[in-house]
Amino acid sequence: MSIKNSFSIKDLENLTGVKAHTIRIWEKRYELLEPMRSDTNIRNYDQKSLQKLLNIALLNENGVKVSKIAKLTDDEIFVKVRELVVREEHPLNAVNDFKLAMLNFDRTLFDNTYNQLLAQSSFREIFLKVFIKLLEEIGLLWISNTITPAHEHFISVLLKQKLLINIERVQGVKAKSKKTFVLFLPQNEIHDIGIIYIHFELLLKGYESVYLGPSVPLETLLGLQEIFEEIDYVSYFTVEPNLEKVGPFLDEMSRDILSLRGEKMHVLGRNTRELSQAKLPVGVTVYNDIISLLDKI
Repeated sequence: MSIKNSFSIKDLENLTGVKAHTIRIWEKRYELLEPMRSDTNIRNYDQKSLQKLLNIALLNENGVKVSKIAKLTDDEIFVKVRELVVREEHPLNAVNDFKLAMLNFDRTLFDNTYNQLLAQSSFREIFLKVFIKLLEEIGLLWISNTITPAHEHFISVLLKQKLLINIERVQGVKAKSKKTFVLFLPQNEIHDIGIIYIHFELLLKGYESVYLGPSVPLETLLGLQEIFEEIDYVSYFTVEPNLEKVGPFLDEMSRDILSLRGEKMHVLGRNTRELSQAKLPVGVTVYNDIISLLDKI
């Protein structure tokens, strides 16, 4: 499995959030980074430069001027970052460490970072404060071609392992109501970390929650109405149905499934963000994020 150890300035921009123009200024004015240059004078950066820029960006976002950072050695920058993390339990540093673990396929760094967080936070806090931000950034890195499918799959598997461990711990809680939540992803949708976390939260709250997995045909849901007395459906649209098909999909869900017993569907995800709340079919509610959905349930 190939480890990415050379980065373009655009890669650095995507990975750190610092604009390429700003990186160039910091190089020229403060000599903060020392890029390698190709025969055609194209900048390339190594892993050490990426780590340093992540640390500089974190300090700068927390009020430390770049002119002051430039006077510090690399070791002093590292110490100040750790002091910030200890003092404020800063989630961004953990996100950066998880990104580095992903780029290097480094399971040890992932586990060490996770265990450090777990020593001071609950799994729920880690997911909501750190993992959600990490997933958002991974999505942007994927869109910008900064990472490969192998990187995304590697980190996704590790995140799901933590989720499944915590789901196992809460599954014995007795359901507190007759309502059952049925969670599923539509056909050709495979991005399941968000909906698996919702499954965890519903179990934690004491609800009966049934997760059917990815790529579920709508007609499959009809059989569940013969088993469960009252159902709320939950789905998460990241890539499918696409923007053109998401409206017709929800219309079909409302007409063929929800209307039969006056049931509800809760839906969220990137492909729902352009939907008009006023034009949603009967029984369907769209949420901006996981926290908004959980607050309403």
